[in-house]
Amino acid sequence: MLHGTTHPDFANVALALRRILPKKGGGGAAACVYHKGEKVVDIWGGTRNDKGLPWEEDTLSISFSTTKGVASTLLHIHADRGLIDYDAPVAEYWPEFAAGGKERVTVRQVMCHEAGLYAIDDMVEHGSEMLDWDHIAARIAESEPRHAPGTAHGYHALTYGWLVGEIVRRVAGNKPFAELLESEIARPLGLEGLFCGLPADQQHRCATLMARGMHPDPERRRQSTQRILERAERWRRRLSALGFHYDPSESIAALMAPGMEDVDFNSQEFRAASIPAANGMFTARSLARMYACLAQGGELDGVRLLSYDTIRRASEQQNQGAGRVIPISMRWRLGYHRVFALRAKVPGGFGHFGFGGSGAWADPQRQLAVALTVNSGVGTPFGDSRIARIGGVAVRCADARRRPR
Repeated sequence: MLHGTTHPDFANVALALRRILPKKGGGGAAACVYHKGEKVVDIWGGTRNDKGLPWEEDTLSISFSTTKGVASTLLHIHADRGLIDYDAPVAEYWPEFAAGGKERVTVRQVMCHEAGLYAIDDMVEHGSEMLDWDHIAARIAESEPRHAPGTAHGYHALTYGWLVGEIVRRVAGNKPFAELLESEIARPLGLEGLFCGLPADQQHRCATLMARGMHPDPERRRQSTQRILERAERWRRRLSALGFHYDPSESIAALMAPGMEDVDFNSQEFRAASIPAANGMFTARSLARMYACLAQGGELDGVRLLSYDTIRRASEQQNQGAGRVIPISMRWRLGYHRVFALRAKVPGGFGHFGFGGSGAWADPQRQLAVALTVNSGVGTPFGDSRIARIGGVAVRCADARRRPR
């Protein structure tokens, strides 16, 4: 059963969400759609934890890499003010970053995943270190790229958030990332569910992640990790035999810190940390409203977040082709990627999807914004078919609405 509201023109989005809700085993989801500045879908259903408690209107869900799109928007706000130049060296804002031969790495290279700093495996000895912002920032600053910056792209699955977040912090008086997110995006747009560094008084709102490989027993999680590593090695051998150059070990180095299986994504400690590439706690409503602002040229309901020119620059494609970490073309923008929508084309769209199935994006051409949050399933590092299905239906509804009747 779904709750919330849906404009009649977008009724098929509700049907699509109902179909993707788990039929057994528990789990829930929420979807929100804006069209031409109007909220046309705001719905939720299913369960938020393994006790069967229902997903509520204000339920927050961890959204993994969907957080990258939010972090990127925060950087663009500061670029819009002239505080950050995309083509300036990162070291201009973060002097310690120049170590390890990185003095010429630019903000643009970081944002389109060309900096060569994706291997979290090179930077930490245990996944628990990710909870300490200053420690991770220092390790990134002293690290060396895995390839010459600008010569290739490799998805900075975990490191991206600290790279972008530390640049923003340096130009914003070293304020905590969570505080900047609140003051620069959530408060101006009136968002009730946009956190990366969850306050203690909001912990009660969280859905429990009920995904495969996320068993509460650390030993079971270690077994799952070992299976992933064994599978990656098999794929490496098969691809090598076929003449493909993709090396799955690069993906493992980017996506899995040592001891990652000991990190409890459902713990209050993990939720309270700021990991801007991976642990945003969002409602679909807040994600959709932020992207609706971008889809409207940077202004929504009288609040201007970004200039039209900055949105245009941020959404321009920077590279193409398969990357060193993800063997498909993401057509990276500055902090966003292409939009995948089932049975629909969104050439001007941009946003970010996440491990676990969440995702959010904007399409300025249609003035459309779509967001989905979930707490079950795993999929790929870039969501799964659920966000593609919801997005595809939303696009077709928007297109039908534009046609004369």
